[in-house]
Amino acid sequence: MKKNQPLTDFKTQILKSLASLEVAIGSLVFLMVLIVMCTLEQVDLGTFGAVDKYFRSAFLYYGSVPVFPAGGIVGLVLLLNVLGSMALQLRRDKSKTGIWLIHSGLVVLVLGEFVTGTFAIESQLAVEEGQSMNFSVSTRLNELAIFDRSDQKLETVYSLKTKTLRKNKEIERSEWPFKLRIQEFHPNAMAGPRPPGLAFPSRATRGPGKEMLLRRQTATSRDDRRNLPAAFIEVIENGNVLGTWMVWAGLEGIQEFTVGGKKFAMQMRPVRRYLPFTVTLKDFSHDRYAGTNIPKNFSSLDRLQNPATGEDREVLIYMNNPLRYLGRTFYQSSFGKNDTLSVLQVVENPGWLLPYISFVVMALGLMVHFGLMITKFKPASGASS
Repeated sequence: MKKNQPLTDFKTQILKSLASLEVAIGSLVFLMVLIVMCTLEQVDLGTFGAVDKYFRSAFLYYGSVPVFPAGGIVGLVLLLNVLGSMALQLRRDKSKTGIWLIHSGLVVLVLGEFVTGTFAIESQLAVEEGQSMNFSVSTRLNELAIFDRSDQKLETVYSLKTKTLRKNKEIERSEWPFKLRIQEFHPNAMAGPRPPGLAFPSRATRGPGKEMLLRRQTATSRDDRRNLPAAFIEVIENGNVLGTWMVWAGLEGIQEFTVGGKKFAMQMRPVRRYLPFTVTLKDFSHDRYAGTNIPKNFSSLDRLQNPATGEDREVLIYMNNPLRYLGRTFYQSSFGKNDTLSVLQVVENPGWLLPYISFVVMALGLMVHFGLMITKFKPASGASS
């Protein structure tokens, strides 16, 4: 036992240091600094970009060198501080029940942010009156979709995330009679008709890209803009290049090609999140206050059909009244096309209940703690009126 005593004492000292009040205060100060920096940089980076930089990463970087702890590290230290306090400093008796509940609520709150930051996904479902949709699309992420149309009754779609695309990369699948080679990839670009008399030809030899001029753009993370990635892609069959296509997220429609007598197609598009049910917009209402153009309410009357469960019912989604279904929450977000298009924000967040649980547990802890304090209070004896 004596041989291991120094190591045990060292571990205990580390735990005591992590559980100290100084570490707790320091973590809160760092969080306040991060909040201020994040708020100021939202102007340039947008909400999602600023939150990703300051709270969904471990460090802030200058170039490739970490220079300041970000939300990941600060949150971890704060979590260890609370757990250390519970393990070393809180007595295990009834008089500390409220304090235990408060600390447990803080642990749940920090874990809730971790779950949300890691697993939450947001997308949008835009549907016109009379239209049915079974997928939502990402407002930030894009994908290269390859369509196998060799079977007339079934279309198979392969999705390649744009972050996996890079210059000179070759992509092949056992199901494909060809392979793809990425000649160029740009995270953000703009394209338009080629000016007449332009000296140099387009890299694209097939599809509408032959008549278009592509201009690279700086990638953005602002809320009011989105990246439109582009790539020049060669289709190769048995070592022979069949052609080069330009795919761009701003280009509508798919581009078909044939390999070995079978039909295929490709398209750069927003990432799709397919739903196990169908949403049909029956009616969109844009209510205004009488005699004015001031919006009063936005609502979507939708028909929800789920073949797996046999459900076929109407749901009304309006401001502050979302639809929660199969782990997804549908909020009324926007509209368009003369009030015939409804845009629903779709949120998939497995940790959405954790903040509510945290607040309830902490509120209960405060009530228990102050209740026990009051019961211990005894008025002085011998007091006269």
